[in-house]
Amino acid sequence: MKIDRIDLFHAAMPLIYPWKTAYGEDAAIHSVFCRMSSGSLDGWGESAPFAAPCYSPEWAGGAFAVARDWLAPAILGQKITSGEELQHRMAVYKGNPFAKAALDTAWWALKSKHSGSPLHELLGADRTVVTVGADFGVMDSVDDLIAAIGDAVEFGFPRTKLKFRPGWDAPMLERVRREFPDQVFHIDCNSGYRLKDAELFKQVDEFGLAMIEQPLQHDDLVDHAELARQIRTPVCLDESLTTVRRAEQAISLGSCRYFNIKPGRVGGLTIARQIHDVGRAAGIPCWVGGMLESACGSAFCTALAMLDGFTYPADIFPSERYYVEDLADPPLELSRDSSGLPAVDAPVTLPEPNESRLRAQLVQETTIR
Repeated sequence: MKIDRIDLFHAAMPLIYPWKTAYGEDAAIHSVFCRMSSGSLDGWGESAPFAAPCYSPEWAGGAFAVARDWLAPAILGQKITSGEELQHRMAVYKGNPFAKAALDTAWWALKSKHSGSPLHELLGADRTVVTVGADFGVMDSVDDLIAAIGDAVEFGFPRTKLKFRPGWDAPMLERVRREFPDQVFHIDCNSGYRLKDAELFKQVDEFGLAMIEQPLQHDDLVDHAELARQIRTPVCLDESLTTVRRAEQAISLGSCRYFNIKPGRVGGLTIARQIHDVGRAAGIPCWVGGMLESACGSAFCTALAMLDGFTYPADIFPSERYYVEDLADPPLELSRDSSGLPAVDAPVTLPEPNESRLRAQLVQETTIR
């Protein structure tokens, strides 16, 4: 497919309530949308690095600028035949995976339209449904959290993820485990701790969690390996897992026993699939995470999650969980798998931004042609 035109949009999508984590809170999700055109066909991509460089070194304004000034010009007018070729053309520009993901996901959406094949099939997946879990950020009180978990358990979610940060840590977890002794839980620290906090995680061992997600620095592999040797609970890497090479290094060092894979964090679906393959070959269970994207971006997470190596319930949420009205149509909705558990279905047609809602939430836009 020859890339004839690229339109970029930076939007701020208001949340129903702020998303609170170890690195701060967001009242709106800042996302970069890419419309990639080839002939009469358009494909929409999305990458959501947030408003500030707190989750990772990238932020939406910066990702928009990098895509506008460097990445999009590098592929405009080129005939791109594969995701690997697209990544190769962008590789001269170091890092910036969220910026690259906006273009990579748009290319895959365009490829899906051009070929007439569902995205999950293009990625090599056979499944058409995958189980999902529940996820709760830091709340105003533990009582509020207990009530929310109770609703999730009643709904049938097979596991629950809890944000974990100083001041919202072991006492919160003790209360949760006392109230729900049989539910599968794991915690997400969003790189909020250091190796000197190992004693805290030894306490966490007593709560029988499925894993501890990204306990230490966002760019660390070595200290995670040391922590993994000191505790019983499996360590999962999120922020530290940004490239195929780092995935291979994590396996070699023993830094983790789970991979969380987010298309935006690693540069798009092309790299996400490669990291999945590395994990699967090494016997590392994978699961798909998200960045509170619109239904447009969530659809890429959903298609990716259909690959066989994703075995732990995914972090993919219905649109109504975070947004009064999703920026994209159709909104993401939950289904049920063959066992009756909450799930998402592989998208046959990919959601795309609603023009009027995109305009209402627009921060900036540009066209490269």
